[in-house]
Amino acid sequence: MQIFYSSKFEKQYRKLPEAIKSLAEEKEIVFRINPFDAILSTHKLHGKLKGFYAFSINNKYRIIFEFENSDYIKFHYVGTHDIYE
Repeated sequence: MQIFYSSKFEKQYRKLPEAIKSLAEEKEIVFRINPFDAILSTHKLHGKLKGFYAFSINNKYRIIFEFENSDYIKFHYVGTHDIYE
């Protein structure tokens, strides 16, 4: 599986606290093995983000992504629930 990081994602990621970056990297390892692992709480989004999914880094931070195809995923946003707005 290939993961592409949007420029928006990269910009938001750089601004995250170091502890959250470290946790995000751990969660990405799990994600690469199984995007729907229970530890990630992966779920479909609705409304203006219909077609996208999100998974949890922790109780506060999320990553929003989409499946481009079965082998290619694009991470669009990372941050608190404010990224849903």
